[in-house]
Amino acid sequence: MTAETQTAGKLSGSRRKRLVFLGVPTFGLSLVATTVSTYLPVLINQLSGPVLTGAMIGGEGFFGLFLPLLVGNWSDSVDTRYGSRMPFMLAAAPIIVVPLIVMPLVGSIVPMGVLLALFYVGYFTYYAPYRALYPDVVPDDLRARSQGVQKTWREIGMGVGLVGGGLLMSIGKPLPFLVAAAVFAGVTALFVRHAKDPGKGQDEERESPRQVWRNVRRLVREQPAIGWLLSANALWEFTVAGLKTFVVLYITVGLGHSSGAASAALALVAVSVMAGAITAGTAGDRLSQPRLMRWAAWVYAFALLPPLFIQSSLLVAAIVPAAVAAGAIMALPYAQLMGMLDEENHGLASGMFGLSRGAGSLLGPVVAGIAVTLLKGPLASTQGYAAVFGVASVAAFLSIFCVRGLERRERSSVPSRRRG
Repeated sequence: MTAETQTAGKLSGSRRKRLVFLGVPTFGLSLVATTVSTYLPVLINQLSGPVLTGAMIGGEGFFGLFLPLLVGNWSDSVDTRYGSRMPFMLAAAPIIVVPLIVMPLVGSIVPMGVLLALFYVGYFTYYAPYRALYPDVVPDDLRARSQGVQKTWREIGMGVGLVGGGLLMSIGKPLPFLVAAAVFAGVTALFVRHAKDPGKGQDEERESPRQVWRNVRRLVREQPAIGWLLSANALWEFTVAGLKTFVVLYITVGLGHSSGAASAALALVAVSVMAGAITAGTAGDRLSQPRLMRWAAWVYAFALLPPLFIQSSLLVAAIVPAAVAAGAIMALPYAQLMGMLDEENHGLASGMFGLSRGAGSLLGPVVAGIAVTLLKGPLASTQGYAAVFGVASVAAFLSIFCVRGLERRERSSVPSRRRG
């Protein structure tokens, strides 16, 4: 990114193009993550059941609890001729691609689990430094809009993964994973070739994991609003992780529809989420971000309830408001966090955000899998899979309490550093 990107003011065509290009790796990350979290459960479920399926996919959250924080903070302290963030992305890319290719070819749980763990290590080693590039190069007045653009890329990747994955899997089980690996490798090569990583100008001493955790506790103690924001984000990631893990099984096993019907329904969901992200990204630079998140959380929580009680093809229309609201609330938290922390903590901010995402990604699939098993009797019409919507709705309602806490803290304290 150049100095032009760092200037405030009107969003010119060149600045818009830079924001769009900065979000390109998000497309690749979202595509591979969606492919793994949505279609690997179909393969795991053939070897086991909902509880183990949820536990294995929830491994994303386990690694997300510590890797983004440690790697993101580490990227704050190094500098190379490739910058501070880019070396981590380059090192992590093969660790993502190789397991993605091999996982669908193995036929037993243990090697699949090992490969899945390796995939998550690569994913988070790539994810945190890349996220830290945003506060490095995006000007203050475009924080929310940059996250709206990034969220749009995320939803495009998710939509392509959901729809394309289903179509490719109907042709051959390994195909979704092979195509996702190839696209991700191409996207990374394009980004590394043309992007600019400003770096830090000099290497700094890397802090120990213990000091990193001290810094996290200090920041949350000094700015309690950060704790409320990360708690809300963890609950939203909880809902998304649980739904993505079991949504295909809900449609194909619970409702008895074909994989083609599942792809069509998920395409509508992806478009709706994208619409919510774009709207929130634009509005978030002009209105109160916590207030927008609270409004969207109310819509999200209520809109998730109908599938718990109604099993009908008309249900897709009811899911659209939930998808739009999900896109809105997921586009705003990182933009809010970017405005709370100083420049030297950009990597730490990315890691803290990854920590909250990891907590939700760990618990969402696990709790949803347990709920499917326990409620298989009461929700026999969907073989228990409708339970995931009830679990997600409860988490969305709890997030409203966290956003209210964020709003109260923001009103009663002066931020340590005003932006935008």
